[in-house]
Amino acid sequence: MKTFQLVLLPDRYAICRLEPGDSLPPWINREGFVSITHTTEELSIICQEALVPPGIQCQAGLHILKFKGIFEFSQTGVLASVALPLAEAGVSLLAISTYDTDYVLIQSEQLKQAIQWLQEAGHTFQFPGD
Repeated sequence: MKTFQLVLLPDRYAICRLEPGDSLPPWINREGFVSITHTTEELSIICQEALVPPGIQCQAGLHILKFKGIFEFSQTGVLASVALPLAEAGVSLLAISTYDTDYVLIQSEQLKQAIQWLQEAGHTFQFPGD
């Protein structure tokens, strides 16, 4: 299986659910990692946990692992290289893909275990401050 360098982004993140007709809220900070997905059923926003005001439906306590590098659309197995070892370890994940790369979100209480399993699978890490 392929191995990659993963970068642990600083901060904790949350995924928020808003109604599909809602406008983008003013508390969204476009610095750092932000992901916005709009469907006919919902408006989902992933952002720094500290930005989310009280009363917003969300799942907080997430950490983000970024795949270091730019990957062609034809490259296969990138997400599987992380998803399979984590599934075997019982660690759930949320995957986000952008034009250039992929990100995996993991609950805080599973982060240490996830890093250990991914290192055992051959992945290397860059931590905040490295």
